[in-house]
Amino acid sequence: MGSPILGLHHVTATVDEAQADLDFSVETLGLRLVKKTVNFDNPFVYHFYYGDEVGQPGTIWTTFPYRGRGVRVGTRGAGQITVTSFSVPSGSLDTWKHRLRERGYAVTDAPPRFGDESIIITDPSGLVIELIANDADTRTPWTAGVDAGSAVRGLHSVTLEVRDPRRTVDFMREMLGFEVVNEMEGRIRVAVNGDGPGRSMDVVHAGDAAWASNGLGTVHHVAMAIGSDDDQLRIREELVGRANVTDVRDRQYFKSIYFREPGGVLFEIATMRPGFPVDESVPDLGRALKLPPWEEPHRAEIEAQLPNVRY
Repeated sequence: MGSPILGLHHVTATVDEAQADLDFSVETLGLRLVKKTVNFDNPFVYHFYYGDEVGQPGTIWTTFPYRGRGVRVGTRGAGQITVTSFSVPSGSLDTWKHRLRERGYAVTDAPPRFGDESIIITDPSGLVIELIANDADTRTPWTAGVDAGSAVRGLHSVTLEVRDPRRTVDFMREMLGFEVVNEMEGRIRVAVNGDGPGRSMDVVHAGDAAWASNGLGTVHHVAMAIGSDDDQLRIREELVGRANVTDVRDRQYFKSIYFREPGGVLFEIATMRPGFPVDESVPDLGRALKLPPWEEPHRAEIEAQLPNVRY
């Protein structure tokens, strides 16, 4: 029987300044802002969702801009996602190098691995972003800012740094249905429901690295997609006793459970539905500030404390 996990759903990071994050994600990477809402645990902080035209799971990059809210700069280390990788077409890396350098970003060629070429940059908050070129991604990109021959297709993978890769890999195989699809010194690639872009994670040996701490410029968690509420409840029951898993939490656009794998990385399992068009039409996605129903009575106070952004 196959795993109920369908692939990646989204990656969420803690970032610095809201406008800089919008400019980078929309104007530089060419993603679409599909939802402008707030952090449900701190409504005075934005929660931006970026992706393809409708924010299909597997294309979603999300951020919490925490500047001015007393959050310190995070530190990289063990128990953390250290690289977020996006999928772009084969042959497009020269175009991306020109585009990125033109906007003032330093571009580094990453060492080839598993047959794909890639480049690395650091975003305005200090996050490590990778563009991996491949010819296996058939997803339709958002092309408002980048032509279709180069545009980001969605998430490709993430890199987890852990002290004991085998414990992490065993947990992902036994509990989540991932399989090892490639391996090289210090790095194990695991994938679920096939091994194409948007379905894999690289588990990297962090050695005796210090433990990471969340903060500005660090990835908070990675979410995996699951097809139904029932499948989510079943996998939650299987996780009880193996991980400290949360109750199901309603995030308005999907439902979520959270837990840490043995290496300390925070995982989320999120449903595919209802999706971002549930409260906005597709042409209007990302234009208005959308609040959860329980925060609507406080809209004026919330809007007064959020920074003004242009988009």
